[in-house]
Amino acid sequence: MTGFWVVLVLLILLVVGAVLYGIGGYNSLVRMRNLVEESWRQVDVELNRRYDLIPNLVETVKGYAKHESGTFEAVTAARTAASAPGSTVAQQAAQENVLTQALGRLFAVAEAYPDLKANIGFQQLQQELTNTEDRIAAGRRFYNANVRELNTKIEIFPTNVIAGMFGFAKAEYFEVDDQAVRATPEVKF
Repeated sequence: MTGFWVVLVLLILLVVGAVLYGIGGYNSLVRMRNLVEESWRQVDVELNRRYDLIPNLVETVKGYAKHESGTFEAVTAARTAASAPGSTVAQQAAQENVLTQALGRLFAVAEAYPDLKANIGFQQLQQELTNTEDRIAAGRRFYNANVRELNTKIEIFPTNVIAGMFGFAKAEYFEVDDQAVRATPEVKF
């Protein structure tokens, strides 16, 4: 009889250990998913900051380059598309690529106007946009690191079993796909 009780106690300990491990794995996945969502919200805050700066930048350049309406319309349209809610991370990345290209064209227009380049307001907006771009890049790195951690946890055994049971899905990276955008921009003012 004592052998039966030893086996029963070991079996109970094994079941309790498995349940506790499962709870820990589930809670870990929830924490990682929430961290990914939080880091995306931080990227979103910086993107919105960028969107708020763009109209002021466009208006400043418009004052000097009235005949460049196509460029202004492209920047405005790209900003509107990028700031629209409801995009997936991949769609947001694609829209950001378009916006970055449009801003590059806007800065190319500004190159042709020495008075604009010397304008204090334009310089401040350009500096603020540069700072915001740096913050977006830092946020993107933080977000992508959290996505990597979550995706790894979802794929490795035994948490992949828990992830599958509770419907945890891999998160999307926020990547720049356009090779022109990946290249270091050369801006001369």
